[in-house]
Amino acid sequence: MALSTTPTITAFERSPDRGRGLARDMRVRWALEEAGQPYDVRLVSFKTMKEPAHRALSPFGQIPTYEEGGLALFESGAIVFHIAERHGGLLPADANARSRAISWMFAALNTVEPPIIERSMAALFDQDKPWYAERLPVLEDRVRARLGELSSRLGDADWLDGAFSAADLLMVTVLRRLGSSGLLDEYPKLCAYISRGEARPAYQRAFAAQLAVFTAQSSAG
Repeated sequence: MALSTTPTITAFERSPDRGRGLARDMRVRWALEEAGQPYDVRLVSFKTMKEPAHRALSPFGQIPTYEEGGLALFESGAIVFHIAERHGGLLPADANARSRAISWMFAALNTVEPPIIERSMAALFDQDKPWYAERLPVLEDRVRARLGELSSRLGDADWLDGAFSAADLLMVTVLRRLGSSGLLDEYPKLCAYISRGEARPAYQRAFAAQLAVFTAQSSAG
């Protein structure tokens, strides 16, 4: 029996982002849309994510996962990289430009995202702690340091290094996590950068697909 060549990704059955396009399957959906590749989605509950069958795909019990033929992958950055390597439009053809784009992919996930996540988790879980009021400004200053550096490097360019690439896809999804914080308002060039990403037809298709899951689940009660 032939293995399916249409990839299947996993996503939250009930996403905690409430349809805002912040869950990490959004990155994979967007990459597949940019590549013009059809895909299937298997929705998983929080309970299912911790069960052996899902942990066989994702050792840490997270989403998204990616299955194609006999290949199974986890970690959104690795999945996006896999898609970008195998399809046109997400990595430059020039070897040096390609290596720079990959560097920016790592930067988005390893340098820019961690302080953003730390700040988000504190705001979500620690607001009732007596030390929260003192800690939040420290966390936000760490975020501002990265945003300032990124904004300076981006300058007046449309994208991080030449044409749009998987690096921009990851960076935009990372920065969008700050949407409700007000911090991005201090960096108009980054706001414009995010808007350019969100205006891409592939992004809009991916966002609509993720939002449809939340809408359907909400209607079902």
